[in-house]
Amino acid sequence: MKRHKYNAVKTTLDGITFASKAEAKRYAELKLLAQAGVISNLSLQPRYDCVVNEQKVCTYVADFLYLEAGKQVVEDVKGMKTPVYKLKKKLVEAIHNIQITEIGGH
Repeated sequence: MKRHKYNAVKTTLDGITFASKAEAKRYAELKLLAQAGVISNLSLQPRYDCVVNEQKVCTYVADFLYLEAGKQVVEDVKGMKTPVYKLKKKLVEAIHNIQITEIGGH
């Protein structure tokens, strides 16, 4: 199996290929929470365009989006926080007025 540059191993669960074992594990946990009615509207890989002065700077792709107690939760499973990730996170949070919840990948 080919390893990612940060040692992440692609993992397939329910026919969905995740970037890492940690991400697949978190999906399984969220699926159980959804079945139990704790969360709802679970979606994978929500995309957020970062537009500044009418110019698209980048697109940020989170891992998961769901509702918990009526509040939207944007979640990212992170093992390695690269400088590009840190910048995109700040940009998305400022532009879209959201908070990204980080789940440790180790």
